[in-house]
Amino acid sequence: MTEEKSRAAWDIDETAEQTIDLARGAMESYLDFFQKTMFASPWAQTDLNKKIQSYAGKNLASTFEFAQKLTRAKDLQELVQIQTEFMQTQLKALNQQAQDLGETANKGATAAFKGRSGPSS
Repeated sequence: MTEEKSRAAWDIDETAEQTIDLARGAMESYLDFFQKTMFASPWAQTDLNKKIQSYAGKNLASTFEFAQKLTRAKDLQELVQIQTEFMQTQLKALNQQAQDLGETANKGATAAFKGRSGPSS
């Protein structure tokens, strides 16, 4: 009976890893599509666009790292700890990213407005 439980646990782990790999492939394809779409936009070469793409890639990578850690959790306590650490890290990162993107967008808008108004007489 113990061997059956061990084999079932192995099958679950293996299936979880395969599912994560499939999801990673799909998300990487989506990220590639997103980047190509952003490149075709009128503001493709702006700092804002470059930062959005960079943050999207980083957030995707950290999400898959989190999912892999979850599949390796030994018990409920470790699972909760992994979840808590991930949420704290992501909230901090998203806050910093939002602040950075806001500042970058403001700088771009200010520069565009100044460029349109022309020199003052």
